Amino acid sequence: MRFTVTGEWKRNALLRLVIVAFLVYGLALWLTNALLYFAKMSLTYQSVVDYYLGSEVRFTQPRSYQGLLEVTHFHVFAMGIFILTLAHLLLFVPIRPRVKLWVISLAFLAGLADEGAGWLVRFVSPGFAYLKIAAFLLLQGTLAVLLVAVLVVAVGGGYRNAYTDDLVQSRS
Repeated sequence: MRFTVTGEWKRNALLRLVIVAFLVYGLALWLTNALLYFAKMSLTYQSVVDYYLGSEVRFTQPRSYQGLLEVTHFHVFAMGIFILTLAHLLLFVPIRPRVKLWVISLAFLAGLADEGAGWLVRFVSPGFAYLKIAAFLLLQGTLAVLLVAVLVVAVGGGYRNAYTDDLVQSRS
């Protein structure tokens, strides 16, 4: 923690290696998340509805309560920890605090909306398929922004201290 608060992470090669390695795993999660989504459905309303409600044409059954619950149980934990870690690292990136607030908030909101939208399509109304598509795109977009922002600062960039920069900006 001290390394990120003081800005020493920029001068500590081992810490930068750990962060870059985490970001490589993060990129793999981001990519497999997209591949899993597109293996099941596309960005069309009907494909999302067919996935959650089943399709006579494709001979698929509706998603079961237990099946959705098992997937949600794992995803809520994994995505929560992943977004928390990226958000924590973003706190030390020298960008405006308001930008950080928006990106972090959107990432958490998109993660919850992405999980919840499937439940809503299956048990409330097929109209929530549009929410599922939008939430997926927003989640992938915000995760990409988080990954790139942290990578640019961890690997490149100057040696500014985002922690104290934010304090100086907020006092001005």
